[in-house]
Amino acid sequence: MTSFDSDIVSGSVVRSVVKLAWPIAITQLIAGIHGIVDQILVGNYVSFHAQAAIGVSWQLFLVIFVFLSSLFHGMNILIARYSGRQDREAINRIAYDVFITSGYLILLFIAPLGYFLSPALLDLVNAEPEVQEHALPYLRILFTASLPLFLMFVLNGAFQSSGNPKIPLYLGILTTIVNVIASYILITGLGPFPELGTAGAAIGTCLGPLPSILIGLILIQRHKVLIGPPERFSIVPDLSVLKAVIRLGLPSGIQAVLLNIGGVALLSFIGSLEESAEAQAAYTICYVQLFSVVTWTGFGLRAACATVMGQNMGAGKNERGKQAVYVGAGLGFLWAAAFGALFWIFPYTLLGFFFVEDVLVLDIGSSLLHFLTFSGVFIAVTLAFTGGLQGAGDTRKPMYIAFISQIVVLLGVCAVYESMGRLSTNVIWTAILVSHMSRLTLTYIMFARGKWDNIKVEIGQKA
Repeated sequence: MTSFDSDIVSGSVVRSVVKLAWPIAITQLIAGIHGIVDQILVGNYVSFHAQAAIGVSWQLFLVIFVFLSSLFHGMNILIARYSGRQDREAINRIAYDVFITSGYLILLFIAPLGYFLSPALLDLVNAEPEVQEHALPYLRILFTASLPLFLMFVLNGAFQSSGNPKIPLYLGILTTIVNVIASYILITGLGPFPELGTAGAAIGTCLGPLPSILIGLILIQRHKVLIGPPERFSIVPDLSVLKAVIRLGLPSGIQAVLLNIGGVALLSFIGSLEESAEAQAAYTICYVQLFSVVTWTGFGLRAACATVMGQNMGAGKNERGKQAVYVGAGLGFLWAAAFGALFWIFPYTLLGFFFVEDVLVLDIGSSLLHFLTFSGVFIAVTLAFTGGLQGAGDTRKPMYIAFISQIVVLLGVCAVYESMGRLSTNVIWTAILVSHMSRLTLTYIMFARGKWDNIKVEIGQKA
């Protein structure tokens, strides 16, 4: 039977963070590669309207995806805390109940609602008819066939928060390989398969995790990882576990929804511009794809900081957990600064990888990358401190901060300039930068105050 990793709660703090952070960050980066490949393929074989369609659809889908996945952050917090206590029975209960609950939510609610609401959602962001033509099948497939995406997220979260980040890395590599191969075949119509364009990209995205899920479940059943099968299998989740998961995870879910509502509203502002299709294409390539190299790594650091903080608090070593978060913030700064330099120096070269030839898309995208040079540093450091707060069980403050930075600041700036008839792409890019700056400032203040120090994280007895 696999043993708990004592290095997470003892020895060098830097080693503890790096040991968790590098496989989680690479896992996130590898996951993002598939989206970049899809953008390159549709840009080469379809059009920039298809690139805009994927970006718009993914942003809409993320509102739902991140709500549920962030809701399950409560699972990660609980597993990390109980791993610090080396309570194997508790972490098995938590992982199993969240896994089956996620299946019910997707099949009974998300899939049918998403299918029927997709046209209205695309109208909401002012997507042009040429964009909607490619976006509607992509979005509907994501909603109706997204169960593997959610189940993979739950498994990865359980493995990572228990202190075993390398398994998700290996499974992530396999998932990405399957994703890329399936998407290439279905987008281009290779061999006997029809040329499906954006629909092929969506199918590849949903098929990719299936082999990894199967392998992950086999590892659990054979006790090859820290997470094991529950003592008793039941189709009815344990309400005492779900209550704790929801209590901790609901603020994170609301936070994620606020952030993505801001993103959807931002697409609507972009869609109201005279050059809307070109601006949405530039936003999709630069912010949704290229910038994901920074944000996905930041999410990895957030998960690593949350795990180290949670396990150390479970082991009664709160101050050590706090030191680890500062180490994570420093790593995030270095990574984001390195890629920011590339954004600043080589914007047209980076856009060229996506077969962008339209002059206006190139100009708008280059301008956005210059803004993202600085935004990346702010967001990477922010995510490390957010992970520290969440790992400690303080999930409400990041929720409030998300509302202030993403709704009040970001959308407020855009709304004011639109009311004056002066809204432009550079105004929108500036609003993004200012919102990221305000989010970092508020998150750091909340973390440094240390009021999370005595938060209780517990599950009740079996219902």
